[in-house]
Amino acid sequence: MASVIIAGVGSYAPARVLTNRELAMTVDTSDEWIFSRSGIRERRIAADDEACSDLALKAATTALADAKMSAAEIDLLIVATTSPDQPLPSTACIVQHKLGVPAHATCFDIAAACSGFLYALEIAYGQLLTNRYKRALIIGAEKLSSVTDWNDRTTCVLFGDAAGAAVLTKVAQPDIGILGSDLGADGKFADNLYIPAGGSRRPTSTKSVAERGHFIRMNGREVFKSAVRVMETVAREMMEQHHLTPDQISLMIPHQANIRIIESLASSLNMPMEKVYVNLDRYGNTSSASIPLALDEARRSGRIKPGDLTLLVAFGAGLTYGATLIRW
Repeated sequence: MASVIIAGVGSYAPARVLTNRELAMTVDTSDEWIFSRSGIRERRIAADDEACSDLALKAATTALADAKMSAAEIDLLIVATTSPDQPLPSTACIVQHKLGVPAHATCFDIAAACSGFLYALEIAYGQLLTNRYKRALIIGAEKLSSVTDWNDRTTCVLFGDAAGAAVLTKVAQPDIGILGSDLGADGKFADNLYIPAGGSRRPTSTKSVAERGHFIRMNGREVFKSAVRVMETVAREMMEQHHLTPDQISLMIPHQANIRIIESLASSLNMPMEKVYVNLDRYGNTSSASIPLALDEARRSGRIKPGDLTLLVAFGAGLTYGATLIRW
């Protein structure tokens, strides 16, 4: 039986570091207040001339180098983002042109917020197994600073910019690579995390701009409750499907939104924090870039070794959620 493996990973974070202390100079907050409630110390902010596709391009280039492949070998390109360069065309098409992916490749964006990378991973996995495609490049990229209200202290302290990418290919070896995914969505929670304006429901207007309707809005308390519940559910389901116990998981990489959410998830799964990868303190919440950024760091730092079982778990606006199990 064939398997789909992650042949290479890569990530990119902009050079500009925005610390809690700097934020405290512009909004009513403090380093202690932010860190105690979120676990975040700093985040990266893209330059004015850096768009989502620019971040994606740099992560993709690193992932291809890691996989020892060229862009010419990619025939499926998926970009997960909630902060595209523009409404159309897709950011994937822009990345395709900049990267040099062939014109015959299938390229598209998906919008599943912070779960976007896992959604893209599952789509690419399924398409590769059909034999329609040979090599896939999936990217989670966000310039959330462009949709963050820097006057709202409840949200501006949380988000950052980054990109992460993975190259997928099929191998003739069973029980390796992506072992399975469990994805879901529950639209009744859509109003807990959203951007109210800029779409067909509320098109851009002078009124929508004046009312700051093009920035992220969040009901933090409700997002917290939903996040812990759905991530625990899909993580348990994934382990049960493969007859695994938490002690058999080498490393869990959860979406990096809030340290309290991560700690609550680990506690509910009886998994020690030593087996949970956390880089939230340095990057904040980078939405769809969160998991691939952490995955790249974990692998390059030696936290992931051949034969290890890694569990990826995410939740995001929608409410979307998912878990993916990988054997390296």
